[in-house]
Amino acid sequence: MTIDKAVLMFAGFMVLISLVLGIYYSPYWFLLTAFAGLNMVQASVTGFCPAAMVFKKLGCKAGAAFK
Repeated sequence: MTIDKAVLMFAGFMVLISLVLGIYYSPYWFLLTAFAGLNMVQASVTGFCPAAMVFKKLGCKAGAAFK
């Protein structure tokens, strides 16, 4: 799995988990959804993504976006 795919999968899981938690437990969990979205926008502009750095250290192969 490439870093790009791992980051997208992680972001998708974070959004889905925060939506479920926001619906069933507390609306404050929607802030996690907002954070994930803002982080994706920031990463697309700057190229800096903390999750990509973690996945690189875990041994994922470089992709097109994150090397």
